[in-house]
Formats: sequence, structure tokens, C-alpha cells
Amino acid sequence: MRIKVALIVTVSFFIMSTNSTTHADKPPLAADVIIINAKVHTMDKNQPIAEAVAMLGNRIVAVGSTKEINKLAGPNTKQIDAKGQLVLPGFNDAHTHFMSGGFQLSSVDLRDANTPQEFAERIRDFAAKLPEGRWITGGDWDHERWPKADLPTKELIDRYTPNTPIFVNRLDGHMSLANSFALKLAGVTRQTLDPAGGVIVRDPKTGDPTGVLKDAAQGFVRKVIPASTFEEKLAAARAATNHAAALGVTSVQDMSAGVDVGVYQTLLDRGELKTRIYAVWPLPSWDRLARTGIRAHYGSAMLRTGGLKGFADGSLGSTTALFYEPYRDAPNTSGIPSGEMFPEGAMLERIRGADKAGLQVMIHAIGDKANDLILSMYEQVESEDGDRDRRFRIEHAQHLRPQDIPRFARDKVIASMQPYHAIDDGRWAEKRIGKERAKTTYAFRSLLDSGATLAFGTDWTVAPLDPVLSIYAAVTRRTLDGKNPNGWVPQQKISVEEAVRAYTVGSAFAEFQENEKGTITPGKLADVVIFSRDIFKIDPKEIEKAKVVLTIMDGRVVYEAPR
Repeated sequence: MRIKVALIVTVSFFIMSTNSTTHADKPPLAADVIIINAKVHTMDKNQPIAEAVAMLGNRIVAVGSTKEINKLAGPNTKQIDAKGQLVLPGFNDAHTHFMSGGFQLSSVDLRDANTPQEFAERIRDFAAKLPEGRWITGGDWDHERWPKADLPTKELIDRYTPNTPIFVNRLDGHMSLANSFALKLAGVTRQTLDPAGGVIVRDPKTGDPTGVLKDAAQGFVRKVIPASTFEEKLAAARAATNHAAALGVTSVQDMSAGVDVGVYQTLLDRGELKTRIYAVWPLPSWDRLARTGIRAHYGSAMLRTGGLKGFADGSLGSTTALFYEPYRDAPNTSGIPSGEMFPEGAMLERIRGADKAGLQVMIHAIGDKANDLILSMYEQVESEDGDRDRRFRIEHAQHLRPQDIPRFARDKVIASMQPYHAIDDGRWAEKRIGKERAKTTYAFRSLLDSGATLAFGTDWTVAPLDPVLSIYAAVTRRTLDGKNPNGWVPQQKISVEEAVRAYTVGSAFAEFQENEKGTITPGKLADVVIFSRDIFKIDPKEIEKAKVVLTIMDGRVVYEAPR
């Protein structure tokens, strides 16, 4: 195995191969960090496997055997003996809500509340610790875990929170429960009309709001929640970046960053940012970003912007994902378009304007109709503006008609997907859409086979940020309830190699960064992770047990597991 020769312009040095140097024990410039005795899966097809990696500054400078890389060590080189453990490129989460995730780390946790009573008691206990009048948000509840899977109502929590406003969201973010106090503050009553792209869930007998607001209707309450202070946001961002480092996530694409770019910049200036961030803005305000002259992926290796995210529909769990056919368990609806789809033609005009401004467009689409509509809009814009490297994305690409799958590769649309959703939603998805439509749900295999680019992420906090759980999900498709030991829709499974590639190479491509990261290659950014177990060798059912031992981001250790 030969060391790759690397010329790094940013630090202007040259490393000679071990066969050409006459002073192998005293290299021209010693590496800052070397990892030796490892099983390195580089994701670089030109050199897929290695034993060791050398880093200088924030760049990888050599990849090769332990013997070769050891020759690049100097008296001040930090040497990390991996002792045969797996080394991978740092993971790049292509779809997070990073700031929200940071806030959720310190909010009430409702994700695994298994009954309505447990849900209510957790809110009661959390409220008891807060000053009267302080809002409780977040939560990430999942009513599909409950015995009857009924939606919660304000009556569940009103008696515990008479003077505490509550607005806790379902884990998909597409519906939330408000208590009576919060509804009163927002002015939501029986007379309040449903907004375009939203639903106020009502008592069928009285017509009164039950407290559950879906999609755009959540805006009634959100507009009266006090804005977080800058210091509160800093604390949340700090919690998020520390959490990411502990999970081997070295890059994220924050789908709801917007004006919070300044928060991340402050952490970066203070030397506290441990995660590279692509900060995405809301598509409806595309012209605000366009007026600055910024184009796609503008900024530094640590903090960039230039992406815009829109919504075509809601979610499967909230029965607001937009389908061509009705829901099996709610035959009165086929879902609803997002408020951003109104008035007719508004979404197309936004995509057209943003694309002409050179910004990257990413649209949330869950249902088959939503995906078809967005693919068609992308096709129309491309036909008008001509072929170029625009990298349109569909976020989730969750439920596809078979005839729409080849369109991703043909039109060069990136499928930005979250595998954990498959093993979560797979517990109950068929009661919503039936077996036939489920065959092309989370269609990882079919999309890859058609030539599409997959970029993996989590949608944190909708799903856990841990990439190992997502790889496990993509490879096994074993649902969380244990009822699909051989995988739900098993024909859509992919290999460990393919899943890791989607989480590294694919995600880097999705943000125009394939020349900077995604593989362990000389010249690329020094973002690597060491794992406790070799997920390429162990039984796929054991993948979820693999843990991060050490995370290096930008050439520095940002996390080391306790010993």
C-alpha cells in the first residue's frame, strides 16, 4: 500500500512518499495527528481500505499503511492507536433542525411516553419545575405508541397546567397540542377558521378545538410564543454541537437555520463550534437572501449558507401528507398541500425565482402527489432556465409512485432521506396507506438502482441524531416494535457500504462539498470518526450497538468517549 502524495494549497507544504524520501525518520513537515492500526473505510473508490491516516492542520495529508504513516510522525505528533477499530469519514447529516434539537435536549421528553397518562404526567412533572407562565414547547410525542393511537386533547393536561402555556409538538413537527391556556393566548376558538394548508382538530359534537393544530394551523400559537433570547439560542446551539460530536456527526445541514446563522457564527468565533453547518433559509423568503447576492453554498468550510427549504405537504403521522388516493384509516382526506402551495402557482414562482438567483432549492415532500408535483415543477424550471449544476433536492421523498422513481436520476434531483423514519413509521404506515403503496415507501434500493443520488440524515429531532441508528434502519428495516424481524418492505434494504456512502459522500454532494469532505482522501478536510465495532463485519442486527470512540473535526479531537 502506498501513501498518496498530497499538495495542500492552504498550508503550502509537500509530503514526499516514503519511497522517495532519503530521511524517512525526519519528514519535511511532521503530521499533527496520525491514526494507526485501524480498519479505515475511506469511501474513496480509488483507495477504499487503509490502515492509517495522517492529518496536518485541518486537512488529511496521507492515507496508507501503519508503517508508512508512522514515518510522518514528529516529536509533537498526536498518535492515536485505533487498535483495530473502524475508522470512517465524519458523518454529514443532510437534514436536521439543529437549533430545535439543542432546545429539545433541555425540554420535556415525550418521545417514548407509551400512554396518554404517561404523556400527561411528564408534562405535569416538567411544569412543576418551571416558574408560572413559562411556556413548555418541544416534546416530540408520538400517539402511535399509545394503545388506541388516539390524538391527545387539551383536557389531558389542562388540570395540571392551568397557568402554564403548553404547545408540544408531535415528533414529525406537523402537529402540536396546545392546552386551553395557550389557545386562549392565541385567540383560537370554535369560530376560528382553518388556515390554508392547516387544520384545527375539533370535537365532532361541539365543534370546539381539541387542542391539536396541524401544519399551518400551528402558526396561531407559534406567533404568541415569546422569542428565545440570543443567549438562550447560544446555549441550545452549544448543546447541539456537543451532542453531534459525541455521535460522530461532523457536518449538518440545518433546514431551519435562517437568522440563526449569527448564533453559529458566535460559537465559531469563540472556538466552540464542533460541527460544520450549512445554514438553510425558508423558501418563502428567497428574495431576501437573493438581494444579498449570495448564491448556493456560500461561506467557509465551517459555516455556509445559500440553500432554501420549502414545504409541499405535511406528514404521514398527521394524515397531512398529500396523496393521490385517500388514507385508508381516514377516507375523508388525501392529505393537504402546505400553505406554501397557495395561491396556486406560488410554489413554482418561488422555485423559479430562487433558481434564477443561483440559490439551491430543497422541498419537503412526503406523499406521492406532493413528490410528483415538485418533480414536475423542477422539470419545468430546468426546461426554462437550461441545464446547469443546480442540485435540486426533495427532502424525505418518502412515498413515491413507481413511475416517479426514475425521475430523480433522470432530472438529477437528490433524494434527501431519513432511514430511521422507515423503522419508526413502518409500525403503522400500512394502516394509513395499505400494502401496495408501501412497496415504494422509503425506496432506498429502487432509487439507488435507478441511478439516483441519496443523501442521508435524520430530521433531528423527528428522529435521533445518531447515524448508527439510521444505518441500522437502512440495512435491516426492522421496525421499532419488533414485528418485522426480516425487515419491513425488505426489498428496499441496502448494504452497509451504500448506507455509509449516502451518509458521507451523498450528503457532501447534496451541499456542493464533495471536493472538500465525504471521503478520507489526502487534501480533504480532517473529519474522521473511530467506532467501537466494525459495522461492515458484524451481524446487521448488532449495528445499532456500535458506539463512537473518538471524533475528529477540522483536525482536532472534539469528542472522546469516557474510558
